Amino acid sequence: MTTSADFSTSSLSFDLSAGPQPADTSARDDSISFETLGLPRPLVRALARQGIDTPFEIQRATVPDTLAGRDVLGRGQTGSGKTLAFGLPMLARIADGGRARPLHPRALVLVPTRELAMQVNDALLPLGKAVGVFLKTAVGGVPYDRQIDSLRRGVEIVVATPGRLADLIARGVCRLDDVEITVLDEADQMADMGFLPEVTELLAKTPADAQRLLFSATLDADVDALVQRFMTDPVTHSTAPPTAAVSTMDHHLLLIPPRDKFPVTASIAARAGRTIVFARTQLGVDRLVAQLAAVGVRAGGLHGGKTQRMRTRTLAEFREGRTNVLIATDVAARGIHVDGISLVLHVDPPKDSKDYLHRAGRTARAGETGAVATLVLPKQRRTTLAMLEKAGVQPAEVRVRAGDPALAELVGAREPSGVPVRVEPEAPRRPSRPSGPRRFGDRPTGERRYGGRPRTHTR
Repeated sequence: MTTSADFSTSSLSFDLSAGPQPADTSARDDSISFETLGLPRPLVRALARQGIDTPFEIQRATVPDTLAGRDVLGRGQTGSGKTLAFGLPMLARIADGGRARPLHPRALVLVPTRELAMQVNDALLPLGKAVGVFLKTAVGGVPYDRQIDSLRRGVEIVVATPGRLADLIARGVCRLDDVEITVLDEADQMADMGFLPEVTELLAKTPADAQRLLFSATLDADVDALVQRFMTDPVTHSTAPPTAAVSTMDHHLLLIPPRDKFPVTASIAARAGRTIVFARTQLGVDRLVAQLAAVGVRAGGLHGGKTQRMRTRTLAEFREGRTNVLIATDVAARGIHVDGISLVLHVDPPKDSKDYLHRAGRTARAGETGAVATLVLPKQRRTTLAMLEKAGVQPAEVRVRAGDPALAELVGAREPSGVPVRVEPEAPRRPSRPSGPRRFGDRPTGERRYGGRPRTHTR
C-alpha cells in the first residue's frame, strides 16, 4: 500500500510512484479488526452478522483518517472494498450526531450511475439500520415521489447521481446546508461522463468546512480541479497501481476473422461460468441478446436506454444466477458489483486503457480468479495492443476460429444448444405525467418505514 499524507492542494500530483514512499503495508494483518480501527460496536456486530470480520487493505488504511475528520483520497482496484472504506466511518460519524432535519441530509454520496447508487445503498442500508442512520437513493429513471417523501421526513444520508440531486435541489426539496460529509465515488468516471460541472456546483452548495472523501479505482488529472478547490490537506491512500496488476486475472487477446465473430461470441457465452460481455453500443447489446437467444443462449441486456425497472430486474437475474450471461455497454463497467463473474468478454475492444481496466475489474474480485478475453479483428490488432500496453496488460495472443479447441481450453467455450430461448419484451414506458404540482398526501405521516418495518416518526 502507498500512503502519502498532507498533500498541498496547490501542487497536488497523482504520480504516487514519485518521491520517497513508506514501507509496503499491503500484507494481510489479522490483528487489525474493525473495532481496533475505531468503529462503534453496533457497526462491528452488524458486519459480523454478514460474515465480515477482517477489514480489507483500503479499509485499514482510510477508516482511521476518515473517523478523525480528515479529507481523504482513496484509490483501490475494483472489488477492494472501497464502499465500506468510506461507508463505515461515514455511518459512525453521522450516528454520533443528531437526526437530520426535513429536506436537509447530513451526508452525501455522489456516484456516476444508477446501478452504483443502488449497490452502495444496498451495502450500507443494513449497517445504517444498526446505528439508527437512514439512507435514501436519489437517482434518475424512477419517480420523484418516494425520494421527495423521504427528504421531507428527514434522511441522514443521500446516495445520488448528480443529475437527479440537482433536480431535487431545483424543486426546493433538498438543501445541502447541513451536509457534514461528502463522498465522491468513482470520481474519474464522473469526469469522463461529463458530470464535473454538476458535481462542482453541488459541492459548492455544501459547507466549506465539510469533510470530503474521494474514492476511485484511478486518481488522475481529470479530478485535480475538484481536489484543489474543495479538499483541504487531503491524506492519500493508494492500494492499487493504475494498471492491471491482479495476479489472479488472466488476459487473452483472441484474433478472429470477421465472419467468425458471432459464432465465437456464442460459443464463449454458452460456457458454464458467469460471464459479462461488453459491447460498444446500445443497439449492439440488444442485437446480441436476440442473436444469442436464437442459438440457445439466454442473456440479459443492460444499457442506459433501458427503463430502471428492466435494469433492476436484469441485474437481479444475473446476480441470483437465473441468467449466466450479461451483455452491457460501458454504463455497467463500474456499476456492477456481482460476485462470481469468472469471465469478462470484450466483443468490442474498449476505446482506451481506463475503460479496459474498469471492465476487467468485474472479475477476479477480492482474491477470486477470473479471465478477460478480447475479440480482435485483424484491423483492430495494432490499436488494441497499444491500448493494452498502456493498461499494463501483456495478454496471451491467440489466433482462433469458430469451433477451435483452443477456445474451450482458454475460456471454456462450448457449442450452444441451438434451441431458441424466449426473450421477454420490455414493457413500454409509462406515459409522462402532465405538468403541474404533484401530490404527496398518499402516505400516512405518523410512521416511517425502514427496512420493510414501520417506525414511529419522531423528528
